[in-house]
Amino acid sequence: MPSLSLAPVAAAQNTKTSEQTASPRVDKIQIDKRAKDLMRSLKMTGLAISIVEDGKISFAQGYGETVKGSGQKVTEDTVFRWASVSKGMAAHILVSMAADDKISLDAPVEDFAASLTLPPDDVEVSVSHLLAHQVGIVRNAYDGHIEDGRSAKETRKKLGDLKYSCAPATCHTYQNVAYDSASEIIETLTGLPYKSVAQTDVFDKFGMATASVSRQGLLQSKSWARPHNKRGKRIKTVKPTYYRVPASAGVNSSVVDLAKWMIGQMPDGNNANLSKEEAVQQVLQTPRVSTPREQRYMNRRFGGLKNAHYGMGFRVYDYYGHKVVGHRGGVEGYRALILFDPEERSGIAMMWNSPHHQPIGLQLEFLDQLYGRPKKDWMRLKNR
Repeated sequence: MPSLSLAPVAAAQNTKTSEQTASPRVDKIQIDKRAKDLMRSLKMTGLAISIVEDGKISFAQGYGETVKGSGQKVTEDTVFRWASVSKGMAAHILVSMAADDKISLDAPVEDFAASLTLPPDDVEVSVSHLLAHQVGIVRNAYDGHIEDGRSAKETRKKLGDLKYSCAPATCHTYQNVAYDSASEIIETLTGLPYKSVAQTDVFDKFGMATASVSRQGLLQSKSWARPHNKRGKRIKTVKPTYYRVPASAGVNSSVVDLAKWMIGQMPDGNNANLSKEEAVQQVLQTPRVSTPREQRYMNRRFGGLKNAHYGMGFRVYDYYGHKVVGHRGGVEGYRALILFDPEERSGIAMMWNSPHHQPIGLQLEFLDQLYGRPKKDWMRLKNR
């Protein structure tokens, strides 16, 4: 298990000369072409893509429509839902608070989340276990209760009725209801609503003007993508379901602001010692627990991503010898992802308003360009 210390440490091992870090320039014309091919092939409704190179946004583009047949174009400023990509933000806030000595990541999570009741066990579940999905209860426990309209706090009290799938801290069991205890912990520590802390500690900090944490925030956006099913039929209502667990799936923003968030998870690279922000990033992005279920999915569809692990709010992989970090998310009618190489300070952010899975492959086509690897049809468009 990695150290949870946030003290500044030497960063010389991450320092490279410009000659060493030089990588083939990402071909944005090719990325744009592949995005258009994707839209035509799948008859998708809308899509937005942003690319970051060396810590700066080098490409941002929208495709398709916010509503099928409306003529209302998706732009780089159109707002989508992050879904489970939201988990990284909650983890970032809590680990930053730990860096300021406001909480210990080793503290029992139930001491700060009054609504959370877990089955009895000899091992106390810590804040770090929560953020790494190492609580031990059955995967996605009681998501159905949230989908049926029950509140997160009411549902968390029922988790104590379950049995452990594995001893706490020994395996990865992905959660939404339990993970949202992070928002309750943050509210306990600050005395403020979670969305207010997100605004000041993340959105304002990183200049994310379109970002919000609520269904109302989405609906009040100047331009926002409506949800659609795989056949292109509009889903009339944006359900409040997973906004009830904001730390798990409650964030909205444009793809540009998603890219700004991603940049905020990349090191500066100029200091001899790690800054507080870089120390936080290191904790979040250190592999803590293997994720065999995720690895099986990658093996079936996107075989280049190996050694799948979870850090805190982020997934960590090996891609042909390169450490890459990211997350995917999906709620009804929306999908989002980020994937980046922290050492290269480069990555891709994508959002779309349909449940198609093929767009996920574009992140690997981006990585192939970044690393100068041979082209591969990771989206499998030739077969359509």
